[in-house]
Amino acid sequence: MFKIKRAYEPPESGDGVRFLVDRFWPRGVTKDALEIAAWARDAAPSKELCQWFAHEADRWDEFQQRYRAELDANAAALEPILDAARQGTVTLVFGARDTEHNNAVALKHYLETKGL
Repeated sequence: MFKIKRAYEPPESGDGVRFLVDRFWPRGVTKDALEIAAWARDAAPSKELCQWFAHEADRWDEFQQRYRAELDANAAALEPILDAARQGTVTLVFGARDTEHNNAVALKHYLETKGL
């Protein structure tokens, strides 16, 4: 099972294994506070895609398509997340303010629709 959570929310016991899935480290948050297993930077959207998207909701559909293409081309980046998911719950941690239009939401959807 996959969950998503903002980096600014405290970890909880039900989070399972936590991965930061952003290209950039969330401001003002320490590694200890995040309690992540790993920073899955390579599973995050490219810098260019992040800059193009700029969290503009009207670009959401196109962002998801482009991000899925990046993920398809870089399946190895998902292996640590998938390995953890085979064992139990995985929480995808993100820093964006928008909780509906961000890469963690898109990644969760991608993993679920792929049956992963």
